[in-house]
Amino acid sequence: MKAPRSRPRLLSRPGAARLAPLLAVPLLLGGLGACSSDAEGGDAAAGSSTAAGQASSTAPSSAPAVTGPIGPGCGLFPAEGPASLAALATTPVGTAAGAVPELSTLTSAVLTANLVDVVNTREDVTVLAPTNAAFDALGPEALPALLADVPRLTALLTHHVLPGRLAPDELAGEHTTLAGDRVTVAGPADAPSVSAEQTVAGAAPATVVCGNVPTANATVYVVDQVLAPVG
Repeated sequence: MKAPRSRPRLLSRPGAARLAPLLAVPLLLGGLGACSSDAEGGDAAAGSSTAAGQASSTAPSSAPAVTGPIGPGCGLFPAEGPASLAALATTPVGTAAGAVPELSTLTSAVLTANLVDVVNTREDVTVLAPTNAAFDALGPEALPALLADVPRLTALLTHHVLPGRLAPDELAGEHTTLAGDRVTVAGPADAPSVSAEQTVAGAAPATVVCGNVPTANATVYVVDQVLAPVG
């Protein structure tokens, strides 16, 4: 009688079990190749799809950027005319301020300091523009004295100009002004402010009446306090 043939060993040994995950790696990296019709191929594809879904659901999401004007007082810009948002967007900032009645005191100050051409030709700046009420809050004698002192007036006005067109989510932080000193803006993107210690009156923080208003060469934030230069 012939001795019975030995059966081939199946890949059920411990060594074969360790090889199985390594053999699966190229398949996973290659996107599991073409779709398989057997049950094992279906399970692998389902597992890959589940993992991808989990990765997508756990990916961090960034907050949407604030767009358009911000602030409670944007009604100071009419829907039509030279002071409308559409008209201001094509007008240099010094000229644009002159078209807004609520910025007439600022416009007079800029003219007195002979800064109209400076701010009109400066490219890509952000202007913190005090309202008439902000200047009125300094008292009846403050503005005439300020207008009579051109060097001081120039330092004050250029302190309100920051480099770059700053969007609301970029405004918070410390900035070097056109005067060469610094100003710090705080608060969330939709309600930025400057502390009372950095204002001329020193009684209340400067808050944005209406901001993120584009002009031809600048982004404007109308504020309710006059900011004080450093030094």
